[in-house]
Amino acid sequence: MQNNLETPVANPLTEDFQRERKLSFLERIYLPEIFKGLWYTFKQMFAPTFTMNYPEEKWDPPSIFRGRPVLVEDEGQERCVACGLCARACPPLAISMQASESEDPKERYPEKFEINMLRCIYCGFCEEVCPEEAIVMSKDYDIVFESREDAIYDKQRLLVPKEDLKERLDYLHDYRNNQFGQFWNFNEDNNIHSVRDRDRDWNTGLSLVDMLEQQKKNDAIKASSNWSL
Repeated sequence: MQNNLETPVANPLTEDFQRERKLSFLERIYLPEIFKGLWYTFKQMFAPTFTMNYPEEKWDPPSIFRGRPVLVEDEGQERCVACGLCARACPPLAISMQASESEDPKERYPEKFEINMLRCIYCGFCEEVCPEEAIVMSKDYDIVFESREDAIYDKQRLLVPKEDLKERLDYLHDYRNNQFGQFWNFNEDNNIHSVRDRDRDWNTGLSLVDMLEQQKKNDAIKASSNWSL
């Protein structure tokens, strides 16, 4: 025997429906619930307020806050060595740069560094992969653009002195100490280092063949101590 699908099995509008709860007299007139809502509203009028009157009052984020990414300026010079890791790690491809070489001991620097803030998702991946602590997440969250071109921050707009980023840099040191289990001793001398410092007798005037021969001699020198696993 086929059931009639057009006829409902149980109609909740009828009084014969067993699972339907009977409303009391007070529930049917709704006045108690209205008074409960008014009482809750009255209590909230005297509760402490947590709303800030923006923009007169602005929130001071903690050091863990990930705001607008910026470049660290150390002694008037950017820390960035234009390695390109931040641009590769950026999920929305918001970072672009153009590397250039100089005669300074740092050798490489970003001739052009741009971040499209319309694409940035504030994930912090650029900060995680940077080996020089050259790009960090700042506390800047109040960002307004009048045009798409204005949303593209160049190197001059991204540079921030390291003194203004001290809280974030200190947080990164503590974070990496807990992550690696040892003291994170970061060189604060604006990363003045070079691949030439890997060997003591490195001569920049050597040809490629001479450099390979010099490297073989350096590798043939007996180690001063034995490493054991």
